[in-house]
Formats: sequence, structure tokens, C-alpha cells
Amino acid sequence: MDLNKLKGQLQTEVDTAFLYDSIAAIQSDENLTRVLQSLAKIEKGHAKHMLDKVREFESNHAMPSPSSRAKFQLKLGKLFGYNSIISSLSNVEKQFAVNAIKNKIEKGEKPNGFEHNHLNIIEAVNNNAALNVSGGLLSKFESRHKSVGGNALRAAVLGSNDGLVSNMSLVMGVAGAAVSNNTILLTGIAGLMAGAISMALGEWLSVQSSRELNQRQIDLETEELEASPEEEKKELVLLYQAKGMNAVEAQKLADKAFENPETAIDAIITEELGIDKEELGGSAWEAAIASFILFAIGAIIPLYPFMILDGKNAILLSIASSVVGLFGIGSAITLLTGKSIMFSGMRQVAFGLAAAAITYGIGTLIGVSLAG
Repeated sequence: MDLNKLKGQLQTEVDTAFLYDSIAAIQSDENLTRVLQSLAKIEKGHAKHMLDKVREFESNHAMPSPSSRAKFQLKLGKLFGYNSIISSLSNVEKQFAVNAIKNKIEKGEKPNGFEHNHLNIIEAVNNNAALNVSGGLLSKFESRHKSVGGNALRAAVLGSNDGLVSNMSLVMGVAGAAVSNNTILLTGIAGLMAGAISMALGEWLSVQSSRELNQRQIDLETEELEASPEEEKKELVLLYQAKGMNAVEAQKLADKAFENPETAIDAIITEELGIDKEELGGSAWEAAIASFILFAIGAIIPLYPFMILDGKNAILLSIASSVVGLFGIGSAITLLTGKSIMFSGMRQVAFGLAAAAITYGIGTLIGVSLAG
């Protein structure tokens, strides 16, 4: 083992414990204070273990003080807010987890999932409790701002927008080359089908991969529970406290969850992994079909005029229909962004028309070149 690497790891452990302790000291929320102090205590234990390793090479090596970098981080936190430090500590915990897993693999051992527990706890603090603000108060505030179906709405807006813009650009590019209506229709339909199938396949793979990953994590957590139930219960108590519960309530809830293995693993899956065991990320086929339909709806808007009209009339109706569609999509985006309908709608129209103008111009140049 490289001595300098060991010393570097030792310093990281010392700095991490120092930051946890320092941030815990200024908390007004007792739950967060206890969670952060518990994490600091664990990191101090890691530092002591790392110091013992260093002393195998240098017997007189002393426990280092917090580094200038850690102290500077703390000063910046006083100026810009301590959430940035929590985010930084989250990154440190990620690196600890990666290193722990790597070391076990190198030794021929199987990772047991415990490597991620501290990361789960600090991310619960980071995501669910603002420093110097009560975790319970924040969770109530957040619950008023969570929109049901936000992900579904975002997927619908983006899917239809992709279909409209991509096929409008394709149709305008071919129309600019002054080809026949039949060629434009064939190209547009091919673009619609290719794009919709690609979107559906991509969504299926994304959801299915997420389901498989979630199931793998559930299997690991089940193994952890069987191997060390008391350790898992302690971690669950810390997670409950990080989310705003006091120590007594957190302990009672964890004890209740661990009355039998089924409720214990359900609680762990929900709190540590944030997974709905019943859905496991949703249906891959439903997501694929929805993506196909939404893309196709957007893609048909600039294409249908060429089914009923010819030449410039078809082009003008295609542009007009696309403008209406783009404005509608931009308006729908305001449900996600909170911007004004006119601003979002016109911005979407401007971007879409710019893309169409570019492809139309390229198509015209190619058409002239081929004709010449």
C-alpha cells in the first residue's frame, strides 16, 4: 500500500469528520444535529483505523488536524450557505463507496451494499432538509410544490416536441429541394416511423434498465438485511432522522418496521433506495407505446398538409400548422417552468421555425445543385 495514498485517505477522513461536526454545531434542528454528529463519529472511527495503517509504516505519525482546504470550505459555507458543503460531502461519500467496492473486488470479495449507506444518509440530508431549517417544516413545504404526474407531463411535452420539430425540419428540407408531393410524403412518413420507433425503443430500454437496476438493488438490500439486521436498523433510524423525525419517533418507526423481515425490507427499499416495490420504475411497454404515440402526434402535424394540398399551399399550411403546434407545446411547458404562456410559446415557435428555415435552405441549395 502506498504510504502517501494512506496519508491522503487519512486526511480526507479527518476533514470529513471536521465538516460534519462543524455543520452539526450550527444546526437549529436537533434531528439534523444528531445525524451529522453520528456521521462525524463514524468518520472519526475511520480516521483512527486509517491512522493505525499509517503507523505500520511510521510508528510516530500523529493524527493530522483539519486541512486548510476544509477550513476554507467552512468559511465559504458561512458566506454562500452550507448546502454546498453537504453536496461536497456527498461527493466524498460517493468516492468512499467506489473505493470500498473496488477494494473488495480486488480482494475477491463480494460487495454487500453497506458501502453506500453513508451516501444514502447524507443525500437524505441534502435532498430533504435545508441546513438551519427544520426538516419537518421543509418536508411540508416541499409537499406543496410537488406536482403529481410531472414526469408524465414532461415526457408528453418533450416527445411531441421532438416529433414536430424533427419531422418539420425533415419535410421542409425535402420540400426545399422542390421534389414531388409523393416524395415529401414518403420521406415524412419514413421520418415519423423511424423517429417514433427510435423513441419507443429508447424509452423501453431506459425503463427496463431502471427496473432491472432497482431489482438488483432490492436483492442486495435483502442480502444485507439477512447478514446484519441490527446494522440495517441503525442506518434506517439515521435516515428517518435525516428526513425530519426526532430520535424517539425514528427509533419507534424502525422497531415497528423490523418486527418481521417483510416489513423490514419494504421500509429499507422505500427509505434507502426510494423505490416503489410494486412498480419498480413503471411498465417498459407502457412507456414505449406512449413515446411512440406522442412522437407520432407531433410528427404528423407538419406532414398532413401534403396529404391534401400540393406545392406552396401545402408548405404554407404545414408551416402554419407547425406554428400552432409549437406554440401549444411552448404553452404546455409553462406548466413545468412557470414562465408566461406568450414567452414560452413564442420562444418555441422561434426555435422550431429557425430549424425549419435552415433545413429548407439546405434543401433548396441541394435541389438547385442537382438540377444544374
